[in-house]
Amino acid sequence: MAQFKRYIGIDYSGAETPTSSLSGLRVYEADQSRTPDDVSPPPSPRKYWTRRGIAEWLREQLLMGEPTIVGIDHAFSFPVQYFDVHGLPLNWQSFLEDFRHHWPTHEDHTYVDFIRDDFCQRIGDPCWFRLTETWTAAAKSVFRFDVQGSVAKSTHAGLPWLLFLREQCEDRVHFWPFDGWDVPDKKSAVVEVYPSLWMRRFLNNGQRTGDQQAAYAIAAWLQRVDADGSLPIFLLPTLKPHERALAQAEGWILGVM
Repeated sequence: MAQFKRYIGIDYSGAETPTSSLSGLRVYEADQSRTPDDVSPPPSPRKYWTRRGIAEWLREQLLMGEPTIVGIDHAFSFPVQYFDVHGLPLNWQSFLEDFRHHWPTHEDHTYVDFIRDDFCQRIGDPCWFRLTETWTAAAKSVFRFDVQGSVAKSTHAGLPWLLFLREQCEDRVHFWPFDGWDVPDKKSAVVEVYPSLWMRRFLNNGQRTGDQQAAYAIAAWLQRVDADGSLPIFLLPTLKPHERALAQAEGWILGVM
């Protein structure tokens, strides 16, 4: 029996500001019987989603109470070296609060590059990788900016919005794996994903852009593994005890086994 009733895939973008309308921000949604559909932003002068708009829309969806799993395409945390260098406890809540203080990329008119250029004291080395990234063939460091396929800008733009959702939804939502590897029944979940793992598994035929296909693949894969009963296997990857403890601070990409 499926654990969730709805599946939301988000292909993220860290371009421009939180209120910029971005063609690279895409949202697809499915339920237990319907294949993923493109979700348009609420009516406004803006044609495309904004990061603020997605966060506010997600808050509304998650507070509805219907068990929903949301996959977002950016890193949810940083490598352990970052915690060590900046004297941070291995605690995700503390990390998010500290990050938002130093990288207020949720504020209007704020670009990620503005803060980078302002000699921010909370930075990392592009040679640092999270454990989950070392288990993939192509994932890049969250600190490697300005290269093709980079998630650095998306991550630095998206992290404050995770804290926003955590504060707004309180205990209604399970942030995996930081709140535990098992998602309680009837509870919604927000997970980190890497759509490149799945994009070729779902036929496109040129009907969707690359960003649309990424969001579609996230929602479709979540729907598939929940329906066939394999989702619990992916929610509990085979890790040694010390690796599991590390991953609860660094985060984990769902689907990396």
